[in-house]
Amino acid sequence: MGKFALTAGALYSIVLLRAGGTFAVGRLAAAGARRSRFAGRISSAKFRRAERAIQRWGAPVVAVSFLTIGFQTAANFLAGSMRMPLPRYLPALFVGGAAWALIYATAGLGALEVLGRLFAERTALGVSAVAVLLLTVCGAVVYRRRRAAPSSSNPVADES
Repeated sequence: MGKFALTAGALYSIVLLRAGGTFAVGRLAAAGARRSRFAGRISSAKFRRAERAIQRWGAPVVAVSFLTIGFQTAANFLAGSMRMPLPRYLPALFVGGAAWALIYATAGLGALEVLGRLFAERTALGVSAVAVLLLTVCGAVVYRRRRAAPSSSNPVADES
C-alpha cells in the first residue's frame, strides 16, 4: 500500500501543477488578447455569452476532462482563457486530478508489475510484446499521417 500511496501522491502533485499551470497560461493568454488587436473580437456579445456559460458550467467539464486522453489540457486552458472563477475551477481541479492520479497509479503500477514479471520470467516474450506494441503504434501514426496528407494523384491545376 505504501508504494501505491506514494505513486498516487506524486501523480496528484504533478497533475495539480500541470493543470493549474495550464489554467494560469490560459488566463495570461486571455489577458494579453484583451489588450491586443483581438480585443474587439473577444468583446462581442456571442463571445461574452460563451464566456459566461463556461464560467458557470465549465467546472464539470474540467473535472471529467481528467478521465480523457488529450482533452484535459484544452479544457484547463479554455477554463483559464474564459476566466472561470477560481472558486469554481479549484474544486473541479482537485476532484478531477484525484481521479486521474488514482486511475494512473493503479493501472500504471499494475502494468509495470505485469511487464516486470514478464521480462523476469519470459524475457523473449516480453521483448516480443514490446516490439509488437511499438510496431502497432508506429503503424497507426503512419496510417494517420498518410490519411491526413493531401493526395498527390490529384494535382490542382493552376489557372491564371
